[in-house]
Amino acid sequence: MTTEPDSFPRRHARTQRFTLGAPRSFAVAPDGSRVVFLRSGSGTDRVNSLWVLDLPDAGERVAADPRALLGGTSENLSPEERARRERSRESGGGIVGYATDTAVELASFALSGRLFTAELRAGTARELPAPGPVIDPRPSPDGRHVAYVVQGALRVVGAEGADDRALAEPESEQVTYGLAEFVAAEEMGRSRGFWWAPDADRLLVARADDTPVQRWWISDPAHPERDPNHVAYPAAGGANAEVRLFVIGLDGTRTEVVWDRARYPYLAHVHWSAAGAPLLLVQARDQRSQLFLAVDPDTGTTRMVHADEDPTWLELFPGVPCWTPSGRLVRIVDEGGARVLAVGERPLTGAQLHLRAVLDVSDDDVLVSASAGEDAAAPETGEVHVYRVNELGMERVSQEPGVHAAVRAGGVTVLVSAVPDKPGAHVQVLRDGKKAATVPSYAEDPGMSPHVTLTEGGARRIPCAVLLPHDYQGDAPLPVLLDPYGGPHGPRVVAAHNAYLTSQWFADQGFAVVVADGRGTPGRSPAWEKAVHHDFTVSLDDQIEALQDLAKSHPLDLTRVAIRGWSYGGWLAGLAVLRRPDVFHAGIAGAPVTDWRLYDTHYTERYLGDPAAQPESYAKSSLVTDDGLSAPAEPHRPLLIVHGLADDNVVFAHALRLSSALLSAGRPHEVLPLSGVTHMTPQEQVAENLLLLQVDFLKRSLGLA
Repeated sequence: MTTEPDSFPRRHARTQRFTLGAPRSFAVAPDGSRVVFLRSGSGTDRVNSLWVLDLPDAGERVAADPRALLGGTSENLSPEERARRERSRESGGGIVGYATDTAVELASFALSGRLFTAELRAGTARELPAPGPVIDPRPSPDGRHVAYVVQGALRVVGAEGADDRALAEPESEQVTYGLAEFVAAEEMGRSRGFWWAPDADRLLVARADDTPVQRWWISDPAHPERDPNHVAYPAAGGANAEVRLFVIGLDGTRTEVVWDRARYPYLAHVHWSAAGAPLLLVQARDQRSQLFLAVDPDTGTTRMVHADEDPTWLELFPGVPCWTPSGRLVRIVDEGGARVLAVGERPLTGAQLHLRAVLDVSDDDVLVSASAGEDAAAPETGEVHVYRVNELGMERVSQEPGVHAAVRAGGVTVLVSAVPDKPGAHVQVLRDGKKAATVPSYAEDPGMSPHVTLTEGGARRIPCAVLLPHDYQGDAPLPVLLDPYGGPHGPRVVAAHNAYLTSQWFADQGFAVVVADGRGTPGRSPAWEKAVHHDFTVSLDDQIEALQDLAKSHPLDLTRVAIRGWSYGGWLAGLAVLRRPDVFHAGIAGAPVTDWRLYDTHYTERYLGDPAAQPESYAKSSLVTDDGLSAPAEPHRPLLIVHGLADDNVVFAHALRLSSALLSAGRPHEVLPLSGVTHMTPQEQVAENLLLLQVDFLKRSLGLA
């Protein structure tokens, strides 16, 4: 008896989009002798272990195995840890994050709220006695202590397990020390709340007070016996958490860091290295001005190192600001119509590159991530490369077309590459630019290769990907499915194989699938990204422009067009069928933001402004106001709204308000509530059936057999 192979939706869900078993979270020892990383044991194993690759012999070994450390028991996560993982979109298990000392000899991590360390040279791991549940443990730079957070208190323990004590304890249930507040973790890319001094005698510690923030209740109607979650959610126009910063010594001394918090309430970035004083990036509430501040850790006073202003908004970037080893300021700035790298006061790049992140800074150069800018010699649709930049010029480290990232230290670079013609990510270890080793991936092969064409559409040269069924013979135009995200921070048109697996599966159900990254998505120029200022609906204009232009050269049947998306893409799908039923004939809105007044402060106000001062921007971009339902009453277009009841990012109220507005306007629609599901859908059966239900809805709505 033969067993039918599992379907793509089942394998896609079981392997968490074919990411399980892939190595990730790399750290390189400063002497170049070790590369540390996380990886699970197979393509269906959710439990990550901590691994060490020894150089130069390239031998791998396990430094910490969660199953052994927990004695075979399953993980038990605290609500605080679940919230942290939701903010970082972490759906794995086991060791999902770790931190090391400066020498990368000692690592610390939490499992089931318990504190563990691993000696990376010896490859041994052990538990340290600590009250729990432990969150975000980090060794001191000298490896002699480990600091961690438990129930809002910052504590420290000796690396041998002795002298555990609290350094800062919360004054109320609404206060935490050492954790990032909601908008910092969700929108600013700051997932941590404490930073060790280079000489390991004190720490910078953020204190967040959620008292001013409005409370929302998020319940699970499928389980009425359970208490609702009480969530402090800073919605647009509302109060944020109050964030202060302290220098706290291991001896318990405390000094507050002083800056104009009334004018610059957002603590966006903290950098503390041996190259200079602690460096802060603080932003104004409207995100049009920001200060780079150097801190005197003895007195808490600050001095301005640099100030930025922008009439639209100031973007935040991974890895900056920071100091070079010689003490010069490194930053990414929008200047002269381009996004450039600046060291000191001198820009080192121009409009040929569009900077994404700073990856490493040495005495010789800066390692950056960048895509081709407006002045690039040739278009590189969807590509992101790693470059070495200094005052003499720049050199591209990654060579293959694709999406590349890197970690570097001690003359060793770990280059992580996703390319169009190979599944998964490929990891090379380079020493002085030459391949020294590879880190194998245990991820499953998807068993299909996307039939994708990367191109541009319309007069604006909108980056696009077009996918056709594998068995398409070119005999007739195909019904069209637009599959965008379409908004800030979420490029979907990328030169990488696995990025299109779901889109290809939809194509193989009989569709021509179009993915388009219009204005507002990252990757081209500051002006391109900032075109959505006060008006998100330009995202829809660009989807339509790309669709209609691509129909001139691809087999697209414009009489049968559907659109699906999640989050911003879900909002875009809802907007499409409501505002442009002349173009779109069905839509699937997954976890859509339907009323932007219900979304968080730092994200929404950056793009749409203060809802009290710019109500028209919110109305125009809303799906539930009169503006949102301003399309003609006929024809009605089928709309499926899908939303997780446990979503604490885009709360279920968005779906309910849209459904109520549609019902009041007499517009047919369907609502699919997902019990126990957050903004992610990690549950295997839910994720699988969600794909199958979407195909069924699309075929019904477009009249396909």
